[in-house]
Amino acid sequence: MGDPKFSRAKYERPSHPWEAERIKTENELLKKYGLKNKKELWRSQFTLRRFRQRARELQARVRTGDKQAEKEREQLLRRLGRLGLLPLEGTTLDDVLALDVEALLSRRLQTLTFLKGLAFTPRQARQFIVHGHVSVSGGRVTIPGYLVSRQEENVIIYDERSPIANDLHPVRQAATPPAPPAGEGGEAEGPEGGPEAPTPPATESKEA
Repeated sequence: MGDPKFSRAKYERPSHPWEAERIKTENELLKKYGLKNKKELWRSQFTLRRFRQRARELQARVRTGDKQAEKEREQLLRRLGRLGLLPLEGTTLDDVLALDVEALLSRRLQTLTFLKGLAFTPRQARQFIVHGHVSVSGGRVTIPGYLVSRQEENVIIYDERSPIANDLHPVRQAATPPAPPAGEGGEAEGPEGGPEAPTPPATESKEA
């Protein structure tokens, strides 16, 4: 008969697949956040949709004076605060309804790895995570879509078992191209002879 616990889809496909404006917006988000495919975007949209649906239900229950709804509202706001989607204090259910999908995409481990300077592009950040080069709170995480909490945000580093943790690793040395010769005009060249890449933010490190 099989396992009674059947897996369920964690995303919903668009009801109208051929909408030019939506497709353009989705493609821009895929490029901006280095997503593998649109399923990852739809998964974030589905998660956000559940948060918003929950907020609307609690709003209706709170208006009737339901005390349990008051507790559940505080729990929801605290949870979103811990995830970094909302401020820790002074938020309401209206703030939950005002969230957009980029709020969730910006809390993905892939995005924060890139923003912290551990990778030069969002695509490279994804590669580092999948290959086990990134750790969070001392534990290796290989899921690019992992939602990072506020407490974990400052402890994203290279995994101590990864060769990239060595400052002399070629991947990290490539981040500092030589300076252009003094007095010469034109565009500076990088290590491979092409245009010099923008310098990423400084890499944070943590003693093991």
